[in-house]
Amino acid sequence: MNLKELKKTIRANANKDHAKTMQWFFKTGKGEYGEGDKFIGIKVPVQRKIAKKFGELDLEDLQKLLNSKIHEERLISLLILVDKYDKADEKVKDKIYRFYKKNRRKINNWDLVDLSAPKILGIHLLNHDKQILYKYAHSKNLWEKRISIISTYSFIKNHDFNTTLEISDILLNDDQDLIHKAVGWMLREVGKQSLQILEKFLKPRYKKMPRTMLRYSIEKFPEKKRKKYLKGEI
Repeated sequence: MNLKELKKTIRANANKDHAKTMQWFFKTGKGEYGEGDKFIGIKVPVQRKIAKKFGELDLEDLQKLLNSKIHEERLISLLILVDKYDKADEKVKDKIYRFYKKNRRKINNWDLVDLSAPKILGIHLLNHDKQILYKYAHSKNLWEKRISIISTYSFIKNHDFNTTLEISDILLNDDQDLIHKAVGWMLREVGKQSLQILEKFLKPRYKKMPRTMLRYSIEKFPEKKRKKYLKGEI
C-alpha cells in the first residue's frame, strides 16, 4: 500500500454533506479556533480502518499527509503514527517522538491533539524529563497548550498526578474555552483516581476557576457536593 493508493481511498470515502457538518462542528469559520481547516467528510471509525490498512507507510509519507490542508489526511497520519509508536522499539519510539514534536503546529484541532498527544508524547515522557510540556503550557499557541495538558492523561493512568496539577495551575486563567474543557477533563480524571487529591487542588482555586473548567472537573462528584462547589459553599 502506498501514499497514492491511500489518497485514492480517502477520496472514495469522502462525503460532502458530512464535510459541511464537520466544518461547522470544528469551528472552521473566520476568527474561530479551526479557521481554514478543510474537511472532506469521513467519519472517525472509517478513518481508523483506513489507517490500519495503510499502517506500513513510512515517516516520509506521513510527513506529506501531515502537511495536508485536509483534516482527515492529518488525522489518518496521526492514527498511523500512534500505532507505529505502540509497536516500535525504543530507538524508533524516540524517532517518532521527535517527529511528533517537530510537527506539533500541524496538530491543530482538538481531535488531532486528543487522539495522539497522550499516546505519543504522554507515553514517551512517562520516564523522561517532562519540561517540554511546561514549555508548551506557557505557549501562546492554543494547540501547544492543549497538547501540554492532554498529554498528561498517560501520567494520570499511571497514578502520577503532579504534572497534571502543575500544568492545570499554569493554565488556570487561560482565556480559551478549549483549554478550560481540557484542564477540567484532566482534573476529572485525577479525581477518578483520587478524590482527595483533586479536592486538595480545587479548594483554594475553584472560586476563581473558569466555570467550564470547574464544571468539567466536578462532573462525577455526588450531586450535593457538586452543587456546593458551583455555589461557592465549600
